[in-house]
Amino acid sequence: MYTNFFGLSEKPFAITPDPRYLYLSERHAEALAHLLYGINESGGFIQLTGEVGTGKTTVVRTLLSRLPQHADVAVILNPRITPAEFLLTICEELGVNSAVSDRDSVKQMVDALNRRLLEAHAEGRRVIVIVDEAQNLSAEVLEQVRLLTNLETPTQKLLQIILIGQPELRTLLDRTDLRQLAQRITGRYHLSPLDRAETKAYVRHRLRVAGVSGEIFTAAALSEVHRLSMGIPRVINVCCDRALLGAYTQELHKINAPLVRRAASEVYGRRFAPAWIGWAVGSIAIGALAIVALGAWQLWSRDHRAAQPALASAPPVAPPAAQSPAAPVDPATPAAAATAGASAATQPGAAAPPTRSLNALLAADHAADAQAYRELLALWGTAMKSDKDPCVQAGKAGLACFDQRGSWAELRMLDRPAILSLTDDQGNRHRVLLRALNEQFATLLIAGQSERIPLADVSEVWFGDFTVVWKPATRRMRQLSVGASGEEVQWLRRSLHVLHGGPPAPAGGAPDDAGNDLYDQDLASAVENFQREHRLNVDGIAGLQTQIVLQTALADPNSPTLIQTTTRGG
Repeated sequence: MYTNFFGLSEKPFAITPDPRYLYLSERHAEALAHLLYGINESGGFIQLTGEVGTGKTTVVRTLLSRLPQHADVAVILNPRITPAEFLLTICEELGVNSAVSDRDSVKQMVDALNRRLLEAHAEGRRVIVIVDEAQNLSAEVLEQVRLLTNLETPTQKLLQIILIGQPELRTLLDRTDLRQLAQRITGRYHLSPLDRAETKAYVRHRLRVAGVSGEIFTAAALSEVHRLSMGIPRVINVCCDRALLGAYTQELHKINAPLVRRAASEVYGRRFAPAWIGWAVGSIAIGALAIVALGAWQLWSRDHRAAQPALASAPPVAPPAAQSPAAPVDPATPAAAATAGASAATQPGAAAPPTRSLNALLAADHAADAQAYRELLALWGTAMKSDKDPCVQAGKAGLACFDQRGSWAELRMLDRPAILSLTDDQGNRHRVLLRALNEQFATLLIAGQSERIPLADVSEVWFGDFTVVWKPATRRMRQLSVGASGEEVQWLRRSLHVLHGGPPAPAGGAPDDAGNDLYDQDLASAVENFQREHRLNVDGIAGLQTQIVLQTALADPNSPTLIQTTTRGG
């Protein structure tokens, strides 16, 4: 993956909430302060809302890690439940014991919960209920929530309830039949998306936590991240992750604005134009409007002047002269050449039509994914009997599929025909066979036709997903490391031995040094040297990728290749 390529210790833009990557913007810090204040000082309800992906869950997790020692908390993550189930969940979260026969009785559970709250109050403890995705609560459950706030002493509410949800929660609580609940909300806070400066700081913060000290995203790229994500952290994560993957597939160490737009296209399933195009279109529209207005004013002025009484002495207007024959055109002039070219272009067969774009070719490709596998297995001399489970059929023929995310360099290193997963302008996925590859062009089989496409064009619709087929040298396929043994280890040792000038396996399978079937430290060192020479991840472990590259290095004449095919002019 791209982590080694960029010098990262791990993926910096995972969408799972990792406390190590916590970035509290001014808005998030303020929201957290509101929640902490409500827990310590007030009772009743606190409401926190925000758009999807703005970081509400992150704020809640941070809140849970900073709760005071005297607080007991119950968290409800699935609010699509009945009032009885809601009460039962609170009791279970707070450790309230109740008989099985009481679990269907709202009264019995409320009484048990009240006793638990009174005990906590006597011990000086606070009890908090946090309801996530609260916009999904039914009106019946919300009414039960309101009734819970009636559990109180003469001076203090016994229960603090925090409702966290999307903006629809505010609309829900504005209903007339829920006005009693809305009146008990003592604190409201709406979490807004990040602004431009916060978005840039957010991206840089996550990259630093993942081990990057320099800049990977250019300033223009960070501006595009903010524009296309609208400052929503979850969308920022997904876009940046795809941009890193796209840069890795193109072997770019800097991510620019066009690459971010392509990543966003992959995420949203539609194309994005640069921001300046909108300004340009607006300026052109304003300019055109001004020109039209000026022309209309000039036309009105001319007509106004013409309406004035003409002078009686005005000379008569001469009749128009007859049109003279057109003068012969010098064919050497540029105008004549352009006219001649236009005429020639209308003649049948005068010139070949321009090559269609890759997106147009993909739009015309209606073949099923199985067709690409059928073409790939045919290169290995294997025919598919059906469209189902092509990799299972490959296994029965002694072949194996290897799925990976990588770059052009990795495909060159594997030197095997591959199935690329491409995404067109409309967000539709296409699996096509990569038949040949050189430094500038990729030869793809699209709709049964061989198309030679510039790598730059393919990179716009390919984010690194590919599948290759290979022929394992042994019956089992597995990752090999120190301590392993068996015929796979023996093959690995022999192959490295032959690659460095050693003799092939002796006739009759007699044992020799290259036939040792134990994966020892010496073999691990030899594997590390091989990985280093071939730009693989250097760990001394012979995974499937290392084994495929080793087979490629041995130049098996019966295996189809990418680079040799290109050299021959394919």
